[in-house]
Amino acid sequence: TLALGNLSHADAKNIPPYPGPNRMRDCYCTVNLDQEEVFRTKIVEKSLCPFYGEDFYCEIPRSFRHLSFYIFDRDVFRRDSSIGKVAVKKEDLQKYHGKDTWFQLQPVSADSEVQGKVHLELRLSEVITDSGVINHKLATRVLECQGLPIVNGQCDPYAAVSLLGPSRSDAKKTKVKRKTNNPQFEEVFYFEVTRPLSYTKRQFDVEEEDVDKLTLRVDLWNASNLKFGDEFLGGVRVPLRVLGQAGVHDAWYFLQPRENGGKSVKVEELGSLRLNIVYTEDHVFPSEHYTPLRDLLLHSADVGPVSASTAHILGEVCREKQEAAIPLVRLFLHYGKIVPFISAIAHAEINRTQDPNTIFRGNSLTSKCIDETMKLAGMHYLQVTLKPIIDEICTEHKPCEIDPIKLKESENLDTNRENLRHYVDHIFSVITTSGVRCPTVMCDIFFSLRESAATRFQVDPDVRFTAVSSFIFLRFFAPAILSPNLFHLRPHHPDPATSRTLTLISKTIQTLGSLAKSRSACCFFFFFFNVSVRMEKLDALSLSLIALSFLRFMIKRAQGRNRFGMKNFKKRWFRLTNHEFTYHKTKEGPLCSIPIENILAVERLEEESFRMKNMFQVIQPERALYIQANNCVEARDWIDILTKVSQCNRKRLSTYHPSAYLNGHWLCCKMSADTEPGCTPCTGGLPANIQLDIDGDRETERIYSLFSAYMTKLIKMQEACGSKSVYDGPEQEEYSSFVIDDPQETYKTLKLIVSAVQTLEQQHTKYKRKSRPTSSSSPVGDVSERTSKCFHWTI
Repeated sequence: TLALGNLSHADAKNIPPYPGPNRMRDCYCTVNLDQEEVFRTKIVEKSLCPFYGEDFYCEIPRSFRHLSFYIFDRDVFRRDSSIGKVAVKKEDLQKYHGKDTWFQLQPVSADSEVQGKVHLELRLSEVITDSGVINHKLATRVLECQGLPIVNGQCDPYAAVSLLGPSRSDAKKTKVKRKTNNPQFEEVFYFEVTRPLSYTKRQFDVEEEDVDKLTLRVDLWNASNLKFGDEFLGGVRVPLRVLGQAGVHDAWYFLQPRENGGKSVKVEELGSLRLNIVYTEDHVFPSEHYTPLRDLLLHSADVGPVSASTAHILGEVCREKQEAAIPLVRLFLHYGKIVPFISAIAHAEINRTQDPNTIFRGNSLTSKCIDETMKLAGMHYLQVTLKPIIDEICTEHKPCEIDPIKLKESENLDTNRENLRHYVDHIFSVITTSGVRCPTVMCDIFFSLRESAATRFQVDPDVRFTAVSSFIFLRFFAPAILSPNLFHLRPHHPDPATSRTLTLISKTIQTLGSLAKSRSACCFFFFFFNVSVRMEKLDALSLSLIALSFLRFMIKRAQGRNRFGMKNFKKRWFRLTNHEFTYHKTKEGPLCSIPIENILAVERLEEESFRMKNMFQVIQPERALYIQANNCVEARDWIDILTKVSQCNRKRLSTYHPSAYLNGHWLCCKMSADTEPGCTPCTGGLPANIQLDIDGDRETERIYSLFSAYMTKLIKMQEACGSKSVYDGPEQEEYSSFVIDDPQETYKTLKLIVSAVQTLEQQHTKYKRKSRPTSSSSPVGDVSERTSKCFHWTI
């Protein structure tokens, strides 16, 4: 399932005051799926009407019963107490679709906070005693539970089973299952049900008996070692009339709150919370149904002009560019076509830009797509680069406030300035030396941006750097520093003091990013922080390469550049910069220079090739350079850094030969042609831990839903194409919002889009006619789930 959340103008009002002289509260809000917290806002201090205003997006991989919002208060001892909650049932979400709604906060108690389900089997059988009395025995089998809540870090559940009636209350217990919230009980309990003595018939009819007045109650408890007793986890009540004539019943039940479990608090005393929930359902069909629309989308980069492509048209008709960017980026990443697509739309946007200072400054489809790509492909890069220093800042709690008005009495301005200077210097140093870790896909995109900007604005030598630094600093690193929890650098929002420190650091990093062109403006920064920063680092990072100058003494085998030369091994000095890889007889002039753009791959060389360890190969268009490093660590480092600095090359190889070409054949695959393509996949690329788990069909379904929702705009865009083709005059105002460079090509694409969307609409109509929700496979109290869900919420 897919869930999309946006917490933008979030607010609550009339929160009850704190029972003390201060009366103000420090509140935050959490978003929960049942009892599982999926998001937490920042703390708003000293307010009874807190405003949050945060963006939130997450994937939801499981079914749920309630979408819940909790308001918590943090006291001076950093303890959290719940004030109230709003819980919306899954089946009620459509009622509030797209509406700003104020919800009264409901009381929160342990007995009302339940989740999970229990599997029960009931069987009623007839027993005749020696005296001829007919008794009935109820066999209750508690099989298992799933999804029980974790209480205070542990869950040791057991079940209490009771048979309730007008004059009876029998109770039994299962064994305690330790350290599991999915216990397997597999225990059977027997209860006798006695017939009235006046009854003489031997035939049993359950509907005529007092059995239908009985109810089976199953309560789940957490066995606690505390003196306060066991914690209630939830319960169910099953009337025995469900047995029917067959006398057998087998079902899953969702656990329910205990009756009268909550405290007697007037609802209006807890305050209220404003929510805006957008709920959609995506029915994802087999892949072949999406072929026409998917093909149109994936060929967008090949359409000329790109403004006439399907993906670009989606950005034109959507109300928010972000709506289009999210599924488009995921789809193109899934099929490995994100770089040509972004390169095409970026090139078109740069050509429409008149002032180099305004490149990518607006919320265009290009900027949103690059932002989304950096979030997905660059998450591991952020983790490796920023997480250690962010953890350090959040742990040390050093004061960094430099505004005299906000300075606390116990703080010193010079000390705070020094703390801030230290953090900024550290973070800036970490960022400017991280280029070699930048993911390949981001490097390719930045390379394309640099080239397009340099071609468009040839008189401005700095534009090729500012076009990239605006994304690296302003839209990637700075937001991650400002809100580390949104980028998975921290589990929750930092405390207010640390948050203020991160805000100051983030603003400084943004300033540095904007100074990549205006070098003279750095004087202000140097004057204030006295940080020794070289602007070359900014330029190098904008190229996603660090200003390298490696110099090492290693052994190389002659490349055979001379037809009759000896291919022997010699010791040479090797130097690497961000422009070239060279080797020297001395430390002065190079014997050979290999431009970085000519490096097609860098891989290990099998030891069997020359019976030498720690060897690697630098593969070029005409030949390979074989090098022996001094040790295995040095060999690995050279392979890593050479791969990183060459990963933006357009002609990188996908396969290579792991062994050398000797005596007329490749030792690895035995092929005789020295131009034979490689026999083994190259190892360079994205690390395995940032490979993306994307369902291409689901993303295509999302795009179909957007086209369907904005069908009226598609029709209006068709009209705009006709108007532009017929009238060669001022553009009509109602069509001015569309970017249409070629009316005829755009009109052709629009016709294909409408046709593909209408075909999918017919499939959805057939599905809705055939599908009928069933409850056989769903717990009692559930709504059968066959769909992918999308939430967009605003608090």
